[in-house]
Amino acid sequence: QVQLVESGGGLVQAGGSLTLSCAAPGPNFSDYINYIVGWFRQAPGKEREFVGSMRWNPGGQWYRDSVKGRFSITRDNAKKITYLHMNSLKPEDTADYYCAAAPRLQSSAYNISEYEYWGRGTQVIVSS
Repeated sequence: QVQLVESGGGLVQAGGSLTLSCAAPGPNFSDYINYIVGWFRQAPGKEREFVGSMRWNPGGQWYRDSVKGRFSITRDNAKKITYLHMNSLKPEDTADYYCAAAPRLQSSAYNISEYEYWGRGTQVIVSS
């Protein structure tokens, strides 16, 4: 099964920063530049929720309100890697973070059902 690979999680103090990476390895995603790539997170006992996503062609970025101004997404399409830059982290950002991808945006970037390919997640813990 095609999977994405996340990395970069860890333990950080509140107010700190962390950058997660999402790689699309191997010969898959040959037209990666056309994919929408998103980040989701799931805290213990809670449902998985949308964090942000980025589409390159055509352009577009979407973020949940609670991370706007703190998180940003960048992409290196040549390397097929998408990054989630997280600043001013808060304890409530603690969760497993997942990246996901879809070849096209059909309705809403916020919908988890839009995304066909997923990684296994990387844990982020923000201590107070």
